[in-house]
Amino acid sequence: MNNTQKSPLQEAVEQAHAKGRRAVIPFITAGFPDMDSFWIHLERIDGAGADIIEIGVPFSDPVADGPVIEDASRDALARGVSLKWILDGLKARKGQFSAKLVLMGYVNPFYQYGLDRLSRDAVEAGVHGFVVPDMPLEESGMFRKAFAPYGLTLVTLVAPNTSVERMKEYKPCTEGFVYVVSVLGTTGGKADLEQSVAETMRRARSVFDVPLALGFGLQTPDQLEALPEDARPDAAVLGSALLKHIAAGGDAGEFLKKWTENGDKPS
Repeated sequence: MNNTQKSPLQEAVEQAHAKGRRAVIPFITAGFPDMDSFWIHLERIDGAGADIIEIGVPFSDPVADGPVIEDASRDALARGVSLKWILDGLKARKGQFSAKLVLMGYVNPFYQYGLDRLSRDAVEAGVHGFVVPDMPLEESGMFRKAFAPYGLTLVTLVAPNTSVERMKEYKPCTEGFVYVVSVLGTTGGKADLEQSVAETMRRARSVFDVPLALGFGLQTPDQLEALPEDARPDAAVLGSALLKHIAAGGDAGEFLKKWTENGDKPS
């Protein structure tokens, strides 16, 4: 992707803003709650107005994930969910989703699959990018090199302990959106956003010129309203709370309604 062309992920966030609301990025583990109903829930999430959908690639050692997503990942592995199963399923359904699709996973499964093959198959499956939380900047070159010819985005992640100087190192290769981790630790806990996020968001806003998406611990839109206006994100990432809702028999579309219908446009 050249420097004058926006990532489809950035365009998706901007299109949500044009509708007067914050972008919504739900996360669901592939194969959750089982291999058949996963596709039904994915369709419902898309139909509920998600702007970008993160599909979790199960891995045996998901270091950034809390117990809800970790359990979902291990259950999926036990059922036989693999990266190939995900990509083959998406290829069979290409064109059916309005949301942009992102694969969230760890270095090992992607590397073992083969980066050139991964890039080709991802494009054929309608995938637009990847979130790889255990991929440091210094080791990301081979992934970016493989993704670039196909217009695939490797999303930058920053956290409360990421300094301005470090963010500036990421900036030249950042596109799409920046994933701002609300707290140090794993996904799933309810974050005290007012205390842990405002300064991180302000640092990121001072460096990056792409949208900021906030994740880890989001359960209700009210959490974002507790933030100062200048520290509110452009997009909200929803993971563990959505999986809990589905596991309890709830409808994914119903869960997302409060985000897609009532989410305010960031200042």
